[in-house]
Amino acid sequence: MDEFKFIQSITPKYYRHPNVIKGIGDDAAIIRHQQVDTIMAMDTMVESVHFSKKTTKPYHIGYRALAANISDIAAMGGKATAYLVSIVIPKRWREGQIHEIYQGMNDLAQSFNMDMIGGDTVTGEQLTISITVIGTVQQGKARYRSHAKPDDIVFVTGTLGDSACGLHVLLHCSETEFDQYQHVINRHQMPMPRIPFIQACHKINRMALNDISDGIANEANEIAEASNLLLELDYEKFPIHPSLRNFSEQQQVNWSLSGGEDFELVGTIPAHDWAILEEAAKKSNTDVTKIGVVKDRKNKNGTAWIYHGNEYKQLDKSGYTHLKG
Repeated sequence: MDEFKFIQSITPKYYRHPNVIKGIGDDAAIIRHQQVDTIMAMDTMVESVHFSKKTTKPYHIGYRALAANISDIAAMGGKATAYLVSIVIPKRWREGQIHEIYQGMNDLAQSFNMDMIGGDTVTGEQLTISITVIGTVQQGKARYRSHAKPDDIVFVTGTLGDSACGLHVLLHCSETEFDQYQHVINRHQMPMPRIPFIQACHKINRMALNDISDGIANEANEIAEASNLLLELDYEKFPIHPSLRNFSEQQQVNWSLSGGEDFELVGTIPAHDWAILEEAAKKSNTDVTKIGVVKDRKNKNGTAWIYHGNEYKQLDKSGYTHLKG
């Protein structure tokens, strides 16, 4: 199949959004928005860097690639509406496998009522996928890392370290153990961005937010830097899935602090808005947990610190390196 026949085979038969004026088929797509701000996010995934055939089926490659970008839209307080895909395809990859990649994207996109509106297809030595996601947010409702204020509550959604644990299981455990760890495996292969939760938070006027793609140690520091305040976390309050308890304490700490691609959200809100956040969490079937507080300490502003055991120490930026266990 040549490039043009392939593009025809993945072109949607219809578009889910009426604001898609022109999708695939011309030099560029056209989307019409009114009274909202447009959000755009782009991410690239490279074979043997971000994924491996040993741990990820073609379907999951597409799913995770799109999920990463949708999560960025969620972290800005937005709703994802459309996406473009550029893919470099090595000759060793079969046509059926490439269609599975697009099927993974399409199934996730359908969950959020998104349209694929364009992209590019070329051949090359290494499978590479670059996705651009377009979203919208109501004017004045965008969530920035710089929006934290002193005495805010620091919270997270879901549980931390699941994806890193799932990757470890896929790389180092026998297949007979997979059933008991299916939750964390699914969290690695098919993460679910928190769009419904963040849409349910519309009553909260101010919220600092970041998605946990590189580990909460990194994301908490980014909020602290952007807001020039101290984020003080309590490790004992971190939400940890029971599956992680089967591994060493050091592994649990590493995965929950530095595990990448959980695609949960870490944020801060005024204390008086906590009840509203809990209401939004219940409405969207999302777990939320208080894990710390924002403080104004001139000698520590711009950094994140953590209580862990009997220690209170600065939380260094750290991120999980995939395919290295």
